[in-house]
Amino acid sequence: MTMLKKFWKFISSMRFAIALLLILALACAAASLIPQNQTYEWYSQRYSERTAALIMALRLDDAFHSAWFIAITAFLCVNLLLCNLLRLPQLIRRTRAESRPEGALKLSGDISAPDVDDPEAAFARLRMPRPAPCKAEDGRDALFAARHTAGLWGAWVCHLGILLLILGFGLGQMTQKQYAVHGVPGQIRRIGDTACFLSIDDFRIDTREDGSVAQYTTDITVENTASVGPAGGSASVSVNHPAVLCGMKFYQNATGWAARVDVYKDGAPIQQEVVCAGDYLSVKDREGLVVMLNAFYPDYVMTPGVGPSTASDQLNNPAYLYSIYYQGQMVGMNALMADEKVTIDQYTVTFSDPQTYTLIQVKVDRFTPLALAGGLVTLLGLLLALYVQPARVWAIRQDDGRWTLYGQSRKGGALFRERFEKAIKEK
Repeated sequence: MTMLKKFWKFISSMRFAIALLLILALACAAASLIPQNQTYEWYSQRYSERTAALIMALRLDDAFHSAWFIAITAFLCVNLLLCNLLRLPQLIRRTRAESRPEGALKLSGDISAPDVDDPEAAFARLRMPRPAPCKAEDGRDALFAARHTAGLWGAWVCHLGILLLILGFGLGQMTQKQYAVHGVPGQIRRIGDTACFLSIDDFRIDTREDGSVAQYTTDITVENTASVGPAGGSASVSVNHPAVLCGMKFYQNATGWAARVDVYKDGAPIQQEVVCAGDYLSVKDREGLVVMLNAFYPDYVMTPGVGPSTASDQLNNPAYLYSIYYQGQMVGMNALMADEKVTIDQYTVTFSDPQTYTLIQVKVDRFTPLALAGGLVTLLGLLLALYVQPARVWAIRQDDGRWTLYGQSRKGGALFRERFEKAIKEK
C-alpha cells in the first residue's frame, strides 16, 4: 500500500510533470525537423543508412502516432488530472474561508488602521463590496467584505486549460487525416475516402509589378454527399488563408503544370482529358495502355550531363516529358514538343493547352475545438492568476465607538497596502 501511495504521489508531482513536458517538447521538435511518413530509402538517401535506421527504430518517421509519444501524452494528462483533483478539495475550502468572516476576524491582517470613524466609506474607497455585519469572538460589532476570490483559482484553471490543450493536440495528431487534392478549374475531385467532393471553380496567380508571385488563390466548392455530417459550401483558399468547409480545413499548398491529352484511334478522337504533371491517363478501349505526363517544361532546354530543364516560366518553347506503359511495362519515354505526336500501333497521342493546376491540402482534425477550448481556458487561468487579486477587509468596533480597519490580500500585497493607506487618508 505504501508503494502504491508513493507511485501516485510521484506521477502527480510537479517534478514528474516538468520532466514529461521537457521530453514532449524535445519529441515535438524532433518530429518537426524530420519529415514525417517517408520510407527508409527516402531517409537513407537524404541522411545516412545509420540515421535512417535510427529514425525508423525510434518511430521518428511517424512520431505523433508512435507508442512512446502516446504514452508520454497519456502520463502528462494523468499527471495534470491528478494534480487538479488532489488540489480541488483544498481549493474549495480555501475559497470558502476567504469569503467568510470567521477566520479573518481572528487575524491582525496584513495592514490595519485604528480610529476609523466611517468604516463603510473606507470599504467603498477600497472598492470592496458592501460589508456584511457580523460579530467578533468577544461579541463586538464587526463588518466584513471579500472580493475577487476567483483569483485563487488561477493556477488550477491554468492547469485545466493545459490538460485540455494537450488532449486536443495529442488526440488531434493521433487521429488527424490529411488529403491532397489537385486539378484545374472545372474539375471535381473526391476528397480521399470521404463522402465529400471538391470542385475547383477557379485558380488565380497574382503577380507584383516586377513579375514575382504575390499570391495563389483557389475558389472551391465542397459538397457532402452523405446524409449526415456538416454541409458543404464555397470559399476562396489562398496561402496563409485557409478555409473551413464540411468540418475540414483547406490549405493552398502548391501549384504545377497540367496539359490536355488527346487520344486518337486510327485518326478518330476517342478520349480527351486534362492531366496534371505526375498523373496518367488510361486509354479507354485498350486495357493496360497508360499515358503518363511526367513533367512539363514551359521553356525547354536540354543540357548535356544535366538533362531536360526550363529556362524560364514563360511559354517560349513548351515541351512535354511523357512515358508510355503497357501491361505495367514502360514501352517509351521522351520529350515531346508542342506540334509533335506519339504513335503506338493504331493510337496517336498529342499534348496541348498547357495550364497551371492547384494543389489543395485538406486536414481533418476532430479535436481542434478541444485544443482551442484548452487555449482559451489557459488564457483565462493566466488572467485570473496575474490580474485578479483576492482581498478581504474587515472592521471591528472599539469600546469608544470608533473602528479598527484590517485588510489582507494574498496577491499583490504592495499594491493593496498602497490602496489601503490611500483609502484611510481620504475623507
